[in-house]
Amino acid sequence: MPLLPLLPVMASTFSPTSAARALLPGSTSRPLFLAASASSGRIQPSRKGLDFRRGRFTVCNVAAPTAAEQEATASASAAKETQRPVYPFAAIVGQDEMKLCLLLNVIDPKIGGVMIMGDRGTGKSTTVRSLVDLLPDIRVVVGDPFNSDPDDPEVMGPEVRQRVLQGDTGLPVTTAKITMVDLPLGATEDRVCGTIDIEKALTEGVKAFEPGLLAKANRGILYVDEVNLLDDHLVDVLLDSAASGWNTVEREGISISHPARFILIGSGNPEEGELRPQLLDRFGMHAQVGTVRDAELRVKIVEERARFDRDPKTFRESYHDEQEKLQQQISSARSNLGAVQIDHDLRVKISKVCSELNVDGLRGDIVTNRAAKALAALKGRDSVTVEDIATVIPNCLRHRLRKDPLESIDSGLLVIEKFYEVFS
Repeated sequence: MPLLPLLPVMASTFSPTSAARALLPGSTSRPLFLAASASSGRIQPSRKGLDFRRGRFTVCNVAAPTAAEQEATASASAAKETQRPVYPFAAIVGQDEMKLCLLLNVIDPKIGGVMIMGDRGTGKSTTVRSLVDLLPDIRVVVGDPFNSDPDDPEVMGPEVRQRVLQGDTGLPVTTAKITMVDLPLGATEDRVCGTIDIEKALTEGVKAFEPGLLAKANRGILYVDEVNLLDDHLVDVLLDSAASGWNTVEREGISISHPARFILIGSGNPEEGELRPQLLDRFGMHAQVGTVRDAELRVKIVEERARFDRDPKTFRESYHDEQEKLQQQISSARSNLGAVQIDHDLRVKISKVCSELNVDGLRGDIVTNRAAKALAALKGRDSVTVEDIATVIPNCLRHRLRKDPLESIDSGLLVIEKFYEVFS
């Protein structure tokens, strides 16, 4: 018998107390916010906790890891680090444009992510994954699958937000590294967004919502290798979440929403296909990488890679001081970012460049201002200079220009030409 026709009957014949007993058995699982209404026969989302007025009941049940499970996960992560060492970011030779774009997004995640396009074998994936060591620590609620910030309601999971609204000041808080989540090309939509088990939610009250990759990536980084080969329906899901900062899962009248604020990083080879303009526009910055042509530099890259493959631990230790210095530089830049100022005259000229290049929308203006301020903070200054803008504006506008199939010049050069024309 289908489940949905029974919902009005269940809501009307069960007393609130019996409904609560049936739907909340002895379980260690966390709450999931679901509410059933006798009048509408539909299950509606609720953020007001348990509410038994007018025959309405709310069940809560999120499959969140306990503190012990989280500790075991941390141990497993440490073991994984030992088994699969990450190539140090400071050891990456060349590719300065790509490295700068990644660092600016770590300093100011509101820039909106990076699209890295270039030849195969140029170190795109290696560079992105090496960013893990540089990511700063953040404060998270222990055991929460959404990496909830105990101080910011906008990035709290539904249960943590409910507890805060109820005045709970005893949330267990710890510090953790910002997570980087790899999105595999073969991932299903349920794995990305999360799944709702309606039958379990209504009968057993356990594991009603299984968080997906978007929940894990909240307040972190979502990396998509070969993003130009990703299925269109997954691209649409990423677009919605990246734009709104929230992920909503709808199944059979049940709706679950949770924060999904992440830095979206994609990489790919343009020979394998172009991205849709809608997806390109969502990325704050665009970095182009090419094959290193200098023979001496190529030899150095090969030798460094051979050293890493031969003894990863010793190789990582040799770059420990440089990595630590870079971490401190990023941490200082994040702390001072709010104090960086950009003159009104410079902001007007940035917008003039965007206007004369016929850039659609205002994302180009916003991202260029943010990236220039992040670069000034990285350099330890409290004001943006023309040189800062000249450095970042090609990466912020190159992918937003309308494509001309007859144009042979690179889009980045067009941006630079217009920049010097306006700023001269």
